[in-house]
Amino acid sequence: MIVDQKAHLPFAEIPFSTTHSPVEKQRSACVVLGVSAARKLSPTGLALDAASFGALTALLKSGDLGTTVGATAVLYRPAGLLCERVMLVYLGKPAELDARNYRKAAQGAMARLKDTGATEVLWCLGEATVKGRDLAWQAEQTVLAYGDAFYRFELTKSEAVKPAVLRGFKWHLSERVQRDTVQAALARGMAIVAGMSLARDLGNLPGNLCTPTTLADAAMDLAESHHLAVEVLERMDLERLEMGSFLSVAKGSDEPPKFIILHYQGAAAEQRPVVLVGKGITFDAGGISLKPAAEMDEMKYDMCGAASVLGALHAVAELGLPLNVVVLIPTCENLPSGRANKPGDVVTSMSGQTIEILNTDAEGRLILCDALTYAERFNPACVVDVATLTGACVIALGHVTSGLLANDDALAHALVKAGEQAADPCWQMPLFDEYQDQLKSNFADMANIGGRAGGTITAAAFLSRFAKKYKWAHLDIAGTAWKSGKDKGSTGRPVPLLVNFLIAQAGRHPGK
Repeated sequence: MIVDQKAHLPFAEIPFSTTHSPVEKQRSACVVLGVSAARKLSPTGLALDAASFGALTALLKSGDLGTTVGATAVLYRPAGLLCERVMLVYLGKPAELDARNYRKAAQGAMARLKDTGATEVLWCLGEATVKGRDLAWQAEQTVLAYGDAFYRFELTKSEAVKPAVLRGFKWHLSERVQRDTVQAALARGMAIVAGMSLARDLGNLPGNLCTPTTLADAAMDLAESHHLAVEVLERMDLERLEMGSFLSVAKGSDEPPKFIILHYQGAAAEQRPVVLVGKGITFDAGGISLKPAAEMDEMKYDMCGAASVLGALHAVAELGLPLNVVVLIPTCENLPSGRANKPGDVVTSMSGQTIEILNTDAEGRLILCDALTYAERFNPACVVDVATLTGACVIALGHVTSGLLANDDALAHALVKAGEQAADPCWQMPLFDEYQDQLKSNFADMANIGGRAGGTITAAAFLSRFAKKYKWAHLDIAGTAWKSGKDKGSTGRPVPLLVNFLIAQAGRHPGK
């Protein structure tokens, strides 16, 4: 199954635009207004209230609007107004309207919009001042909230349900001079959501439909649609490169491994590229070190690192960023068979370093290490690998924050800052030399695990041995790449973080 990179975008036909005309004189399916803790209306809200003979004041007095940030109340067909609905969104105390609370408010409004069936929206939350953030940031985050609320996955359903979707989105401006800034931010948000939607679609596909070949096909489709250079290395190519570590994982499956290489050139050829490496285990049963049956179905998400770097590259190409980017994706399955790795096996990586495999379920690092060695040939400005690597990261950071480890503090700081800008946070963990002791082996240069203590750190310490010739960072997204339970599904993270990082690297970082 090939993922259509446009068919499932939640905004595929929506003109995101701006307007500065008085709201009370505009037709719309729904006007969205913010309300502070003091139950005070904004200037636009006051104008609408006057035109509707106090209908908004009456709605506030009714108590229908809750007191949690993001709570909503809707007034239908208000007399005196041209709009079909007015939605009030609770913003909390003005002094507490920070980035997190604005996102909560935007997400609450988008979720209610989806339920109302409104086909157009006039968005007036830009009147609120968000602490430490500018109007461009608000606009970008609003589009991301829309993409999250309206995303759907129906590729594996027999009958597609007609989706809730908007046909128009207008951002109301208090001043016309803000138009270019906000319009550019809306376009940036659309590009990021497009990348996230691609990543989510790939992640949500089951393992029988999303194979290494599927990822290679998706990469080739992306290359064709955005005029990128692409190369897919096959098993024989990997053997010639002596990628013994990667191939040792792949040999347990009948699905052929692929090594995907994508080039985006947005700057002069001599400019050193940023290299993104994505872990592409399309299904991880654990190999001979078999995982427990419970929730093993979620191991289709073990290729979310690969999906996220494809999504980030999609956004970069849409934005036309002036930098060079190389994407590397080692992809295979990790299954038990008569050919599979056995605990105690010793393999030789592309770098020539030998590895004792003590646990076959620590396979992500075995495919990434050869990709990190391969990255040397591009003389990279920096390398960032993205992987659903360790359950230990979920224990350490939960499902809110991705783990970050790096051999360069400036690179780590840039990624942390990008995560803050994108509201897609990561947290730096230590990578002291002392952790390397846990990887000692009596039979090889290193073991592939270092015990339970500091599992996220020792996994990164393992990777760091193959990333000594350039600036390198590792993002562990095991806790953030997908959700379980009733909201089960891919999140598309860390596409927003990666895109904001690449925008900064291109010297075009928006906002503050």
